[in-house]
Amino acid sequence: MAQFAYKARRRTGQTVSDTLDAADRAAALVQIERMGLFPIMVDVVKGSAAAAAAAAKAEAEPKAGKRDLSVMLPRPIRDYLNRPRKPKLQELATFTQQMANLLKSGMPLTVALNSMTHLESKGIPSNVTKDLKQDVMEGKSLSDAMAKQPIIFSNLYVNMVRAGEQSGALVDVLRRLADHFEKFAQVQSKFSSALIYPAFVAGVGVLIMFFFMTKMLPTFMKIFDGMQIELPLATRILIGISNVFRDYWWLMLLVVGISAAVFKRFQATEAGKRKIDSWMMNAPVFGKAVRLNLFGQFARTLSTLLENGVPVLTALEISEQIIPNRIVKEAIAKTREEVTDGKTIAQPLHRSKIFPQLMIDLLKIGEETGNVPGALQNIADTYENELAIALKVMMDLIEPVMIVVMAAGVAFLLLSVLSAMFAMTSNISR
Repeated sequence: MAQFAYKARRRTGQTVSDTLDAADRAAALVQIERMGLFPIMVDVVKGSAAAAAAAAKAEAEPKAGKRDLSVMLPRPIRDYLNRPRKPKLQELATFTQQMANLLKSGMPLTVALNSMTHLESKGIPSNVTKDLKQDVMEGKSLSDAMAKQPIIFSNLYVNMVRAGEQSGALVDVLRRLADHFEKFAQVQSKFSSALIYPAFVAGVGVLIMFFFMTKMLPTFMKIFDGMQIELPLATRILIGISNVFRDYWWLMLLVVGISAAVFKRFQATEAGKRKIDSWMMNAPVFGKAVRLNLFGQFARTLSTLLENGVPVLTALEISEQIIPNRIVKEAIAKTREEVTDGKTIAQPLHRSKIFPQLMIDLLKIGEETGNVPGALQNIADTYENELAIALKVMMDLIEPVMIVVMAAGVAFLLLSVLSAMFAMTSNISR
């Protein structure tokens, strides 16, 4: 056992100092928390030199067997490799659910954060929870501590936690946040799954065509060298395409690279982003899924914020930041300006002519009954269900279209080759 001197703050704000005996610093923190205090400083008493040495040795032992090779790299590369990345929605949902479970079990906040550093939270570095714990121990609120790490915790997350702290329902808010991210992750997964299959088939088809045009067809066409026969039109077209693939592949790559650079530059401009977002919303087949996803995302986010006590204007501002589409962003921004003048949410949304009438009608009913979060929740559920159906319809349309395109390509190749063979055999038979 070692003796620790500590300084802590009572719930009333009064600061107290004392000493206690504990096995290590972590055990001392637990004892302080159980006394209903918020620890500010905990140190080994100077008289317990042996205990201090043992603690220092215990901290050093886990690092002794590991050699950090990153120190050998240049500092810019180290900074790039060690930079925090934005966690995925599922990773954030898991982290939030773990924290809610620990707090629900009765753990004080700092003890729960200390336990989170040892739990497996993929995508959330352990130093994040260590920093959160340190800030909370210094007297900051959890929301203020999270606001210092915007890459990990968005404005939505911080404002929800702040509302939970103010209402005394932090555990319930964290569970709602976890459900929120879970649902968004499911929608994101549906979109990814819908695009993976056609992208894979298209990629494989392009590679097969390139291999056939550059390797197999030139070898096959050597058979006709020296023969005085006129090749069919389809065969001549195929040979021309093959020659372009074989001799000017570098030019094709250059054109693709320049086109990608021009598109990226156009996409970086505000007008370009707006044009692309408009095209995505109005694209045939795919556009409907994009619109349903945007409307459901807006309704779900706004509902979650309002349900947890976030003011309307703040909730609209956060929702505007989260929505990726410029067209919808502008509509939400105009709505926020008009709501400031005392108007309801449904009226300015209707005037934007972006949001569907069903959404406006349901929102009006929610405003009339005084249950806007519930109405938005129903809207989000409706559009997420419609999105699942739209993605299935899109996949059902894409698959036969791709089969027809691939079949047409194969048919053209066979026609070109077989017609050349027929021309050669008819020339030999003469």
